[in-house]
Amino acid sequence: MTGKERDRRITDLGTLKALAHPLRMNLIRALTIRRVATASQLAEQVDEAVSLVSYHLRKLAEHGLIEEAEPQSGDGRERWWQPASDGVRIRDEDFRDAPEKAAAHTAASRLFAEQRTEMYRRWLDERAHWGPEWNRAAESSESNLRLTADELTELNKELLALLRRYDEQGRAAEAAGDTDGRANVAVHTYTFPFRP
Repeated sequence: MTGKERDRRITDLGTLKALAHPLRMNLIRALTIRRVATASQLAEQVDEAVSLVSYHLRKLAEHGLIEEAEPQSGDGRERWWQPASDGVRIRDEDFRDAPEKAAAHTAASRLFAEQRTEMYRRWLDERAHWGPEWNRAAESSESNLRLTADELTELNKELLALLRRYDEQGRAAEAAGDTDGRANVAVHTYTFPFRP
């Protein structure tokens, strides 16, 4: 996605609500993985009717979360879509100034966490079919650190920079034709303070 915004920061309630819909979030995720797709391709992937998927894609486009892509085939009737940015960023500070905004942010965050948990559960159920190399490579861990808020901010920046480096490395290898042995890999991190 050369020339596209790296991570779009969502700051308005309308866009947050548009994104915080289970099917729309699944469509964004599928489109991010595929990079470009039609409503028909995405409908098959998410197991929904093409008309329903088309409706939700238009809603995502209205909020600038996805955009039309160059046609990938000669069929002029097909409408191709792509993400408008490499990712989205939603910060608490943009939604805490009104109770409705704070509630919408919490609801959206819960939806995203539930979907990520479901992805991990699916991996647990399917890992026997992935083979020993992927089972050795996959990781699940928890670290409990003693940090200041500034240190946590720095840790998050470093983790994001590392993930971006690997993302760019993988995209460059794929663009060069190195696709053998590559699979989609989800990395979920949550950093937050807690009281024991």
